[in-house]
Amino acid sequence: MGFGQGLSGLNAASQQLDVIGNNIANSGTVGFKSATATFADVYATSSKAGLGVQLTGVNQRFTVGTVSNTGNEFDMAIDGANGLFRVVDTSGNVMYTRNGQFLADKDSYLVNAQGYRLTGFGVTGNDLSPIMVPIGNIEPKATSSVTTRANLDANADLVYETDVPETLGQIAVTAPAAATYYYRDDGTSISWCDATGTAVAAPPAGTYTTASGNFEVDASGQPTSSLESVSAVSYEEAHIGHQFSPADPQSYTHSLPITAYDSLGNAHSVMQYFVKRQATSSDSTWDIYYTVDGKTDNITPSTTQLTFDSAGRLKTGDTATLTITGLGGAASPAADMNITVSYAGSTQFGGDFSPSFTQNGYATGEYAGMTIGTDGAIVANYTNGQTKAVGYVALANFNNLQGLQAAGGNAWVETSASGQPIVGRPGTNSLATIKGQSVEESNVDISQELVNMIIAQRTYQANAQSIKTQDQVVQSLINMR
Repeated sequence: MGFGQGLSGLNAASQQLDVIGNNIANSGTVGFKSATATFADVYATSSKAGLGVQLTGVNQRFTVGTVSNTGNEFDMAIDGANGLFRVVDTSGNVMYTRNGQFLADKDSYLVNAQGYRLTGFGVTGNDLSPIMVPIGNIEPKATSSVTTRANLDANADLVYETDVPETLGQIAVTAPAAATYYYRDDGTSISWCDATGTAVAAPPAGTYTTASGNFEVDASGQPTSSLESVSAVSYEEAHIGHQFSPADPQSYTHSLPITAYDSLGNAHSVMQYFVKRQATSSDSTWDIYYTVDGKTDNITPSTTQLTFDSAGRLKTGDTATLTITGLGGAASPAADMNITVSYAGSTQFGGDFSPSFTQNGYATGEYAGMTIGTDGAIVANYTNGQTKAVGYVALANFNNLQGLQAAGGNAWVETSASGQPIVGRPGTNSLATIKGQSVEESNVDISQELVNMIIAQRTYQANAQSIKTQDQVVQSLINMR
């Protein structure tokens, strides 16, 4: 036994302790991957006894660490084994890391603690470039469609455009004696009158015959059944006419305000006024009038019509196309608006007016923050409630992760042994997904490392003991006389 074997064993144990110490030192480092020292024996062709041990490599374990929530909007964790963030330094050198702790620098780029910029894809295309925080306002969207779905009250009173005089009910009786009777009907009782509308006594109680059938009058002077079927002329009360006017609540039945947005993001109040008209044949008819910001002269057409069948289902008028002009004024004119209004699904049942509506426009909004989707989508959130995808985080994978070369700062660089990177969006090509506002903790198992440390310590002591034994043997040879 020579000194060389024991010395190589001391060096190997010392190197193993270095690796273990580095693992323990980085147990709290985000994205750190623990390493294991690997060794091999050493032989010479001329010697049957081994020459000791040598370090063959330090292999990193790319297992997934625990993903923990941080609440930081720029933090992200790779939620799976396949994938590394792709970052570039100020010189354009590309590196890869599992540390997802990012922040916005003075130029609004997403960078890590070392100042390396995170790279990704645009909304379209596969070109890689540094990712910027989406500052600024989102552009407004002009309203182009409105969906109005409502139940119009079938029991609502009709609205007349012109005055309607009273029409007295008229019954031509042929028996017991020929006569003509006139009446008014308030919906609950009948009051009798002459042809001028002057009240008169009720016909005597009994049965009366008309060309349309018989009816009876009781002792109180009231008919025992409806007079509609036997009247030559049905009673119609007088009505006051109301030409449509937004200022006259009696000129419309229901109203519904909707906010629409022009091309500059300015809000405009579009009012819909529903007016119940006299039925046409067996269909109920409703007119709809429109105003924009209280005016009718800048919207075409200013009215449309809906019809409903006897079951309350919409028959015609399910779509209206409105053109609104003159928006914004001379100082900042906006483009004309063309709005398609859909009434599909609206009904006319005997119930309260119950509208619902949606519109697809919105005003401009300021940047309020960003979120990261599982697919790596960088989604900007704005104060107007809108969101907008502005890009995608890129992930890279390698055929041989062990071939990567550690560059410090939780980063690796590509080598010929690792192969070229396979770059794509998270969740594609077997790449892992992203978890936003989270980081991946170190995968160091402290318990295992402490056990490994004890083993390495015992190995070091044993090799030291072998050197001591060899020294004693040599000393014995020296002392021989």
